[in-house]
Amino acid sequence: MEVTFLGIDLAKNIFQLHGEDADGRAILQRRVRRDRLMTEVGALPPCTIAIEACTGAFYWQRQFEAAGHQVRIIAPQYVKPFAQHQRNDRNDAAAVCRAVQQPNMKFVPGKTVEQQDIQALHRGRQRLVNHRTALVSQMRGLLLDRGVAFAQSITRARREIGLLLEEGSPELSELFRSMLSQLYACFIALDRQTAWFDSEIERIFRSSDTCRRLSKIRGVGPKTATAIVAAVGDGAEFTNGRHLAAWMGLVPRQHSSGNRQRLFGISKRGDRHLRTLLIHGARAVVRTSTSRDDAQSAWIRALKARRGAAKTIVAVANKNARVIFAMLKKGTEFRAA
Repeated sequence: MEVTFLGIDLAKNIFQLHGEDADGRAILQRRVRRDRLMTEVGALPPCTIAIEACTGAFYWQRQFEAAGHQVRIIAPQYVKPFAQHQRNDRNDAAAVCRAVQQPNMKFVPGKTVEQQDIQALHRGRQRLVNHRTALVSQMRGLLLDRGVAFAQSITRARREIGLLLEEGSPELSELFRSMLSQLYACFIALDRQTAWFDSEIERIFRSSDTCRRLSKIRGVGPKTATAIVAAVGDGAEFTNGRHLAAWMGLVPRQHSSGNRQRLFGISKRGDRHLRTLLIHGARAVVRTSTSRDDAQSAWIRALKARRGAAKTIVAVANKNARVIFAMLKKGTEFRAA
């Protein structure tokens, strides 16, 4: 009997394998170390390998595909219902193997090395931006405790704190100014490091024809375009535009039964960073629609009057996600209504 489906519980050093034949009978249960994993998998005939989406999943996907196997990555929340008995590596591998055999199972889109590089840029930049925001908030709080207040803005903080350090203030002691100078130097260093990430993202954006096409959509800039291409590739894993929008968490969360339809706020599933970029872009589109007379702006103003600004912003982000799917799937240019 040959292994038809192979579930692998990924880890750092110890990997659990669970193989089943076409009839669902377990015929392989093995525990291997990291340096032996490719040897064991390479010795098997071509089969469908299932792994959970986690750190290293895309690396192993490429390795297993190079060995001739078909690899499916499943989100952990879709594997959990198939777990039986208590939680351990053997039961987890069996659950992954059972999950991949379901006819309507949803899989995570695979990623190339280039896509992972772009995602790493975005994640590194976001980490620096978060540190910078926290640092500015701390400096504003310390200054407010000394009677110095200014507006909540990175640009305002950069200017006001710089002036305080240059001109001084009677409310600030020498020790406090020295301490503030050190924090401000960290702030400037974060600015410089963030600018490097921005320049790299801009370079990737200019070199990608797909990213440039997506940027013609209102509300989609270089950062959003590169993040989308890194996350979904050509959109082959999605059935339609609504599927992509739902994967991004831009559709209502519902709890319905019978004839009673209950809809709540957006589900916020999927990539939080990607959803944030689309929402921010949609917010800019809604803000500028008051001074434009095109068909999209008229639709936005009418929707805003009926449903309010928050729901309108989500609706624009949802619509942009559907347009993005159509452009990725068909390889076409953006055509405004």
